[in-house]
Amino acid sequence: MAEDYRGSTALVTGASKGLGRAYALELARRGARVILLARSESELWDLATHIRERHDGPGAEVLVGDLAAPDGPDRILRELRERGLSVDLLVNNAGMGSAGPFLSRPLEPQLRSVGLNVSGLLALTHAIGSELAARGSGGIINVASTAAFQPMPYQASYGATKAFVLSLTEALAEELRGTGVHVMAAHPGPIATGFFDGTSATIHPIADTPATVAARTLDDFARRRAVSYPGRALTRTVNRILTWPSRLLPRTAVTRLMGAFNRKLRMHEVVDVS
Repeated sequence: MAEDYRGSTALVTGASKGLGRAYALELARRGARVILLARSESELWDLATHIRERHDGPGAEVLVGDLAAPDGPDRILRELRERGLSVDLLVNNAGMGSAGPFLSRPLEPQLRSVGLNVSGLLALTHAIGSELAARGSGGIINVASTAAFQPMPYQASYGATKAFVLSLTEALAEELRGTGVHVMAAHPGPIATGFFDGTSATIHPIADTPATVAARTLDDFARRRAVSYPGRALTRTVNRILTWPSRLLPRTAVTRLMGAFNRKLRMHEVVDVS
């Protein structure tokens, strides 16, 4: 797949806002035909219009669906087939998570996070990955997180889902090595999005912009990197360093360090504000 992504069709999940919107815009800028997937139909059509007006190329397709719903992935895959849309690059970006003490936070959003971050991603990866493997070309980018490398007290369920994404991606990359299908995990740190909207938690002040993360991810994928730590030069370095303790220290020590870090960020006091 060429670095400018021309001639490819990319499916971006969670494309209506934040990092997903940035991935869609950057792929369109590089010449890809983009399939925009999210629940928010009006926001997707606004983005599709923006892409059509700002970028020369094949434009964008709108696909409305909910990956967290039990039948969501099947409905999405069926619509792709019915519309004759063949995917060359799957960008599994859609994600959500809960912050705060596990037992004091509502259960339903955490279950929904597992449905989206794990089950929805798994279903799309299996179905579209099978098609890519049969063709012997294309690729998958799974957006994990620096949270994937260690337990995350006060973000317990979110960190666990991202650990799943990391493990699955590394295993699948090895299974597909040499087949022509490239699989890569992206591990951004904090990103300036609305991730914590509706709660008292706030994004870390050194957060990267979605555009910076998207561009670096696609650069790394085009160069067939095994893994991406996207962001500015400083945050890329910091994000890599943050993965070292989990490789060098006992798990108990790492968990306590992360608990102390998140308490410093006041994650143990997170409450709903709307």
